[in-house]
Amino acid sequence: MATGKLSAGKLRTAQSFSLAAGDQELLDQVIDFYHTTLKSSPEALEYLEKRGLGSMELIGHFRLGYANRTLAYRLAPKQYKAGAEMRTALQRVGILRDSGHEHFNGSIVVPLFGASADGAPRAVVGAYARKLLDNLRAGTPKHLYLPGPHRGVFNREGLEGQPEIILCEALIDALTFWAAGYRNVTSCYGVNGMTDELLGALKACGAQRILIAFDRDEAGDRGTEAVSKRLMAEGLDCFRLLFPKGMDANAYACTVKPTEKSLGVVIRSAQWLGQGVPAVTTHAVSVIRDEVAPVDAIAQAVAVENAPPLAASSCAAPEVGIEIEPSPTLPEPPAAAMPEPPDADPQHQADERQVNLTFGERRYRVRGLPTQLAEALKVNVLVTLVAASTDPASQLADGGALHVDTLDLYQAKQRQVFAKSAAAELRVEEHIVQRDLGRLLLRLEQVIEERAKAAESPVAAPAAMTAAMTQEALAFLRDEALFEQIMADVERVGLVGEPHNALVAYLACVSRKLGSPLAVLIQSTSAAGKSLLMDTVLALVPPEDRVHYSAMTGQSLFYLGETDLKHRILAIAEEEGVRQAAYALKVLQSQGELTIASTGKDPATGMLVTQQYRVEGPVMLFLTTTAIDVDEELVNRCLVLTINESREQTRRILARQRSGRTLAGLVATNEAESIRQRHQNAQRLLRPLAVVNPYAEELTFLDDRTRMRRDHAKYLTLIEAITLLRQHQREIKTLRQAGAVIEYIEVTLADIALANRLAHEVLGRSLDELPPQTRRVLGMIETFVDECMQQRSVLRSDVRFTRRELRARCGMSDAAIRVHLERLVAMEYVRLVTGKNGQRFEYELLFDGDLNTSAPQRMGLIEVAALRAAHPESLSTTPTSQDQTLHLAPSLQGARTDLAGTSQTEESPGNLGEIAVQGEIDAIEPETARCGSVAMNGRSHTGIVSSTRVPVLSSLLAADRDSVTAAITG
Repeated sequence: MATGKLSAGKLRTAQSFSLAAGDQELLDQVIDFYHTTLKSSPEALEYLEKRGLGSMELIGHFRLGYANRTLAYRLAPKQYKAGAEMRTALQRVGILRDSGHEHFNGSIVVPLFGASADGAPRAVVGAYARKLLDNLRAGTPKHLYLPGPHRGVFNREGLEGQPEIILCEALIDALTFWAAGYRNVTSCYGVNGMTDELLGALKACGAQRILIAFDRDEAGDRGTEAVSKRLMAEGLDCFRLLFPKGMDANAYACTVKPTEKSLGVVIRSAQWLGQGVPAVTTHAVSVIRDEVAPVDAIAQAVAVENAPPLAASSCAAPEVGIEIEPSPTLPEPPAAAMPEPPDADPQHQADERQVNLTFGERRYRVRGLPTQLAEALKVNVLVTLVAASTDPASQLADGGALHVDTLDLYQAKQRQVFAKSAAAELRVEEHIVQRDLGRLLLRLEQVIEERAKAAESPVAAPAAMTAAMTQEALAFLRDEALFEQIMADVERVGLVGEPHNALVAYLACVSRKLGSPLAVLIQSTSAAGKSLLMDTVLALVPPEDRVHYSAMTGQSLFYLGETDLKHRILAIAEEEGVRQAAYALKVLQSQGELTIASTGKDPATGMLVTQQYRVEGPVMLFLTTTAIDVDEELVNRCLVLTINESREQTRRILARQRSGRTLAGLVATNEAESIRQRHQNAQRLLRPLAVVNPYAEELTFLDDRTRMRRDHAKYLTLIEAITLLRQHQREIKTLRQAGAVIEYIEVTLADIALANRLAHEVLGRSLDELPPQTRRVLGMIETFVDECMQQRSVLRSDVRFTRRELRARCGMSDAAIRVHLERLVAMEYVRLVTGKNGQRFEYELLFDGDLNTSAPQRMGLIEVAALRAAHPESLSTTPTSQDQTLHLAPSLQGARTDLAGTSQTEESPGNLGEIAVQGEIDAIEPETARCGSVAMNGRSHTGIVSSTRVPVLSSLLAADRDSVTAAITG
């Protein structure tokens, strides 16, 4: 099939390599491509990890690569001149074979570098490759090199200035020594691969002793003999590292752990071959008689006490089957071959601008850290010597005791250039700076991850409480006038004239510890004080239990931590800022959790996969809004609080603001912090106990509207929140079921009395068809119309009023007056008489009802007096001020309303003793026996029951009934 024509631009895109700089540059580009491929290939990384070579420092330092047949995808089609020329060039450098196949396909690639000239980066002059798979076709070589004579010296820079050098048979073995910390290592090209270039490098670096680490097999023995003769002829002392028979360095290191110690044993037990003057006679590992268990012998040798590097030590015993032969020990070298002991944790100082780390005498200052880890880590690094940095005068005298540059720490070339320049400036060895950069990279990654995690997690750590703080908080919770104290404290910390709203909001915040918390929406006009109410109440909640945002996007809730919101408060400054996330908020409030399936990239394979995210609840929502029309589905899930916008309230607020500028105000401001601390500590002492309502089945509630199903649940939760807050004044009871112990507290009539008064005020507003702000405007219109009737002596239907007159009367903006009038006209409280085609808008008041009886509505709640009369045993409880009338807003106690019959008139009593025998309930403690009856599980039982009344699980919310019952039944 003919290939479509490619434009010049597409050809350049398809061609990832360039021929402009010649074959040498092309080979460097291919090695870089293999290196990038390795870092994104799990199978290659797994192979290196299996062989103990998975260190990213090692991979980056030697630019290890992986050839997996993807090279061809970076070439232009061979039908084009550019593609043909590129393939010819790749064949010329040995990357492609004459057949066009990739020479190193399926192999780990180790590049070999030539000597650098004038500080320039070293060029790739050769490469070694090792096949990943061992199940190859017969005759397929596992070890490959570029065609032509062997060129390059492995780890040339690591040999400089070393008195002894480890010489391996294969590059994999040399990499093994390097990974274990023995950086003075290089390699031949096999047993017969000692090149003149390698021999010249050994002599040029000043080496005195060569430790030959060839395989312990027949070929390795012959190669050791040949290489040692050649080295000794050049005046170098030679020693043989003896591995267990049949093993090479990599196999031995992978078998006997820890690697650095096991290799150290072999080095210290090296067999002297000749040329040097022998020192004291010692023993070295020679021949393993018992070849079945060579690892045991070496493992036993590892246990030998640490000796000086390359010093003689006995590393075998006759009983393990190792033949002993005399051998001279290695002389004490001036530079140890053992890896240096790990440095102590570097001194670490970090702030928002920079990170300072000290490695020995070298101090690094890093600036420009990113907020998240990405494919690049470009930072500005300044390195100085500690002595020079502490004495600026000496630094100037030296003329160069620092080095600063901007580099990407993920780029090996940039790290290498930085290390070389810094080593020259600071007059330290280059490999030391390279090692510092590796450690610096790891530490910076840790710092970035910690900062990102701290930024993502909205939860603060709990504050520690002293014994005195705990006693103060307990005394507060045990105060019989607890709720009066809460309202007084809210006033003292800055909120004026909103005790009712503050108490409801406070109880809603406490409900976060229940299974189905309440939600609060504060609705008012701008500048009325809704944000002050929310902030004041939230300040009394422990910081670790609240999450406060100004706005949220549509998907942001789904990607929070799984438990970041569990039993916490989610506060949003304005309802408008959360409209995009309204759906997620409604689901979280109703179902208690959020789940989403999203497409993401698998970090291991790079494939797109479906990932599931889950956010656990329950969560208490706290919102504010200035909008009159709010999402109905969100409103009926919340308790709607309205701010007092009367003129008298405004006067009180202004007086409080003026008082805050006085000396008394300064004192009150200082006291406010201690009040907040006491409330936060008190809430930390509240346990998430189960709450049981013994009177639940006798409670009543309106049932004429569908939304009453949710309002009724709010009413029951409000009762439970009151009880939960009083837990330190109540007896904690236990229920034993199937060996488990469930702790709970019971609702009292005092709790129901307070909840009734709050419910009439808060839930009653939900039955009003007019928002509170609009109803207030309606009241002003009615007063204005009545005054006009008296002044003009006209009928009510003859009074007309304009927007301008209404603005002057209400003190509101034109935009606000329009919104309220449009709502009143739509709902036929007001009629538009004239107002079109440029005419003045005039209105007539149609409403002739009683505003005082229109809102808030009665909720049909049972009188507590009726409950007390039906349960005379409740009078035997210890009297407290909880039973006294709380000084809140004017009482709106509702009369009992005849509603649908409740289950207590339809079910017959039951025998609790029989239930316990059947295993449904093990015991209820404490228990005082009396004759009575109880209905449980839909069956009637008669017998001995508790005088304090058996807890009725139906007091819990309908949404929680099944889950709680399941928990009790095991």
